[in-house]
Amino acid sequence: MTALIPRNSLAWLLIAQLVVLVPHLPRLPWWIAVLWLGCALWRVQIQRMRWGYPGRLLRVGGLLLIGLAVYVSQGTLIGLDATVMVLLLLFMLKLLEMRSPRDALVVIYLGFFIVATAFLFDQGIPLALYQGFCTLILVAALVGLQQSPARNDPAAALRRAGVMVMQALPLMLVLFLFFPRLAPLWSVNVPGSSARTGLSESMAPADIANLAQSPELAFRVEFDGQVPSASTLYWRAMTLSRFDGRTWSYDQRLEQRTAPPPDTAGAALVYQVVAEPSGRNWLYSLSGSVSSTPQVNRLADDTLRALRPLSGTFAYTATAHSDALLQPEGLSVSERRRELQLPPSGDPRARAWARQLRAEYGSDAQLIQAVLAHFSEQPFYYTLQPSPLGQHANDEFLFDSRRGFCEHYAGAMAFVLRAAGIPARIVTGYQGGELNPRGGYLLVHQFDAHAWVEAWLPGTGWTAFDPTFQVAPTRIERGLEEAMREEGSFLAEAPLSGARYRGVSWLNSLRLSWDDLNYQWQRRVLNFRSEEQLALFRHWLGTADWQRIGVIVLALVFTLMAVQAFFWLRPARRTGTPAQRAWQQLDRRLRPLGLGAQAGEGPRDWQQRIGCALPSQADLLAAFFDCFVAQQYAGGNADAALLRAHLKRLVRNLPRRRSAGLPVKRRLL
Repeated sequence: MTALIPRNSLAWLLIAQLVVLVPHLPRLPWWIAVLWLGCALWRVQIQRMRWGYPGRLLRVGGLLLIGLAVYVSQGTLIGLDATVMVLLLLFMLKLLEMRSPRDALVVIYLGFFIVATAFLFDQGIPLALYQGFCTLILVAALVGLQQSPARNDPAAALRRAGVMVMQALPLMLVLFLFFPRLAPLWSVNVPGSSARTGLSESMAPADIANLAQSPELAFRVEFDGQVPSASTLYWRAMTLSRFDGRTWSYDQRLEQRTAPPPDTAGAALVYQVVAEPSGRNWLYSLSGSVSSTPQVNRLADDTLRALRPLSGTFAYTATAHSDALLQPEGLSVSERRRELQLPPSGDPRARAWARQLRAEYGSDAQLIQAVLAHFSEQPFYYTLQPSPLGQHANDEFLFDSRRGFCEHYAGAMAFVLRAAGIPARIVTGYQGGELNPRGGYLLVHQFDAHAWVEAWLPGTGWTAFDPTFQVAPTRIERGLEEAMREEGSFLAEAPLSGARYRGVSWLNSLRLSWDDLNYQWQRRVLNFRSEEQLALFRHWLGTADWQRIGVIVLALVFTLMAVQAFFWLRPARRTGTPAQRAWQQLDRRLRPLGLGAQAGEGPRDWQQRIGCALPSQADLLAAFFDCFVAQQYAGGNADAALLRAHLKRLVRNLPRRRSAGLPVKRRLL
């Protein structure tokens, strides 16, 4: 006959399933929570023998409905969200076909796997702590399923689970530090996952202005040495060379070109970047940077790319050279054609102005300075709330509204330079950053997004120019918040963002402290990869030889297991029955009061002697000793958990010190 699942074990299973599902619910349709409630209710009714198990036809129909529901809600059955949703639905429906403890074990093991899948979407500290709690509940459910005294005592099952988890922590730490590092689950690029907030491969008027309303973090940067001034920090993400009359876009052919050897002239600036998940593979770097991280490539346009899209935080090291030049030797015919490309028509006033400048200035450098001087001398305004632009966007911006954000200035300048015969392109990325004094690193947010111009000049190659600096130098030197102080538009659409209240000292201090904790978590834990592991071995062990490391790991594991085995299997813990151990514990508690058990004294005699000294505890004494006698002398029929409960209540109510009414132990003279 198949063993049934006890009622207490079912309660543990339902609790464990609920806590495991909670982190996924905000991403799922509302009907999934209703479905779980229905499955739980049906399972309870099965346990009460009021409803029956679902038949074969109903189970097959349920599977088909799951597939249909996932397809309707997600639009696909392939991809991260759809796959996890299917797994969660099967996890819930498994409740209805559990018939034996073996089936319950399958549900618990599935729960452990679902705990891991939550890290596909978030790897933060709060989720890690919560998933530790979920693991504790799952282990408690596993304990409650076994034939042990803890089966009918939830508190005892939870204590036993806590002890088991604490026992596993030292071994987990050893394996984390010494086991060969594999790519974490969340670093797998799953088809169907979508890109997140951040820059895109194209730029139209108001795109970056909209992005500047986002307080989301883009990346963190830590420098080896002093942090450079904000005005020198232009973080390149990509270059935009294609222009269709309104939108600048990235040319994918750049990724097929071989990058020229890096120029290492000038002082070297080493920095480490921890990029946030973006769903894209572009990275952020200063001009003239090269990276020593194996998963990073350098492209011909002086930008860095990861080998795969960033589905999780990604750390890399780069070195920038202050005097590095990019393509000073010249451009090929195809490159020059691409960097001069303009639509055949559109923006006639801007084209006429470019021809006028070309006739007036024979030098490309002088013409560029004239354009920059125009932005500085004319009444241009820097704003996050620019006027809408029509068909001839550059004409309307340069000669009519003269109000815009960085993409307006960069786009207009690049257009004029190309119309004047100077190869030019737009660089998008981020500018500046917020210094966290607690960790000594920079925070670069989405509202730090920026666009500037690169023009090719003979002898110096690609050279950066920022027309925004001519209009709003405060934006470059002190950040967007200071530049928008009078307008009051900084993070106006994110009133609950902590970055909006940096002027409140105590709130800002809490924000930076929490961010520093998250940064250390990402660097030391999430991005603890093989390179960091080998560096740790060389520092601690003086070697990176895996054979020697393997011997050390085996020795550590054996030592940990031996210490735990000695502690849990030592003779002091194995002697006597549960009743005898309860007797010994009560004796140790009463001995300082002079009421300890005497040699040859039976339980009833001891109970009577204690009762005479402590008459107020008579009822608690009777409950304990009745249960003790049943446990010790009646064949062990009494519940050991009940005996421990009586002992706990009795010990809690005993006096802490000897009073005048208690007997005094005689001294031998």
